Amino acid sequence: MILVLLFLVISLKVYKKTTPNGKVTVYLGKRDFIDHCDGNIDPVEGVVSVEKDYLKGRKVYGELITTYRYGREEDEVMGVKFSKIIPIAMAQIIPPEQEKMQITKLQQRLLDKLGGNAYPFHFKFPSTAPASVVIQSGDPNDKSKPLGVEYRVRTFVGENPEDVIHKRSTVSLAIKKLQYAPTMRLDRLPSALASKSFTFSQGRVTMEITLSKEIFYHGESIYATLLVTNNSRKTVKNLKLFVMQHVELTMVNTQIMNIVASLETREGCPITPGHSFTKQFLLTPLASNNSNKRGDDDVNLASSTISTTGKLVAESLGVIVGYTVRGKLCFGTLGGELVADVPLKLVHQELISNVGKPFSKEKPVIKGMQRLKSIDRAHYEDTLYAPDDEENIVFEDFARNRMSEAEE
Repeated sequence: MILVLLFLVISLKVYKKTTPNGKVTVYLGKRDFIDHCDGNIDPVEGVVSVEKDYLKGRKVYGELITTYRYGREEDEVMGVKFSKIIPIAMAQIIPPEQEKMQITKLQQRLLDKLGGNAYPFHFKFPSTAPASVVIQSGDPNDKSKPLGVEYRVRTFVGENPEDVIHKRSTVSLAIKKLQYAPTMRLDRLPSALASKSFTFSQGRVTMEITLSKEIFYHGESIYATLLVTNNSRKTVKNLKLFVMQHVELTMVNTQIMNIVASLETREGCPITPGHSFTKQFLLTPLASNNSNKRGDDDVNLASSTISTTGKLVAESLGVIVGYTVRGKLCFGTLGGELVADVPLKLVHQELISNVGKPFSKEKPVIKGMQRLKSIDRAHYEDTLYAPDDEENIVFEDFARNRMSEAEE
């Protein structure tokens, strides 16, 4: 009898990017950082490696910056800018200002692998930092910078933080700040009731829309039950259902509304006086079905803006995103329309994800093997399956060019 002992080795993906002159390299364990909506936001933690004898008395600085664009680039004339670049955090990485920095196990393993010319860094998002959102124009030929909120980690070499930054010694990495689904649930199903009367006709038409739940995940179908009761003398000609995306740019108080899923049907129509109609409809809002997505392949629609503990959504900064299911009854040219809106939340499902690897977009159902292979930071730091050596670290070039969290 032969006993064979198998070891499960888990590879950790680490993203890296090097300066154009090849002297400085930045390593990050992941590109997506999560706001858990309970006051806890994943910190940005990584390692900077510099070629020996390159600095010659100079220093390496790092910063976490956000770019908030609230106007079109082509409209910027006479020195007027419709964007703001806001430094969120800044630190001197090499030589380190802190003698002793608390580091993660991944950072320690990178330091062990890269040698004495590698140094860790740590940045925190403020609690008021908005989520990453990009608003696409819908024009595939539009090459201008999109509206929205973007984040970047940037490192540069200089004598002091105010030095002129040279591209040859600068690394800039685009990252995302995302929000996961909250754990709270409503005691009742979200619904809306609307009715319409007519000037020269007695009675009313009533429409009620009820959703199967309040929170939906990206890629998940929305079930909406429609109940129409016609107690008037008018006839309902047809029905329309939409999933509406509502976007507000808080800087300029601009509101944008888009249809991200729709259907129109004559099923059950005409609904004549004295009759009723009820049916459950299915709507699936997907970024792939809306406009032309640009940037990363892991793009999806923008998540609903979720307020942190003790704050209102209206008090949020940056770009506020919300969704509603809108029902519309059409009575013909002279009869007008009856409209009702039911709010919902479209968010990311909190999945266990590979370190540094974006979680699956628009695929909320994860199979057993995928779940087995995926691990988060807490898991891999304490895992008993992977040996503590550098052989199971896999480096991948950082290729994200533009934030694409949403954005129709």
